[in-house]
Amino acid sequence: QVQLQESGPGLVKPSQTLSLTCTVSGGSITTNYYYWNWIRQPPGKGLEWIGRIADNGRTDYSPSLKSRTSISRDTSKNQFTLQLSSVTPEDTAIYYCNVHVPGPVPVDYWGQGTQVTVSS
Repeated sequence: QVQLQESGPGLVKPSQTLSLTCTVSGGSITTNYYYWNWIRQPPGKGLEWIGRIADNGRTDYSPSLKSRTSISRDTSKNQFTLQLSSVTPEDTAIYYCNVHVPGPVPVDYWGQGTQVTVSS
């Protein structure tokens, strides 16, 4: 079973860059057809997809966040990272990493989530 764990600072100042890492165990981030996602949930709101990195390293981003988002990976550490630049208090949320495993019965595995607060 794939396990994911988010890590990174819980407090970021406005205008700075938020940086989070997802460490994966029980599976490889280069496994064919797997998509590794970053998703967030602002307080009192629903889940918002931020972007993803595929098994081949290709990235896709939410149009609303694309200009500020970068997702990369370190295959030697089996990790992928999120960088969100020029943050504002509206970026305060619980941030999750997730993997979608396609197949006859698709499965999603989630990290436990990490709270990030943007405040001076």
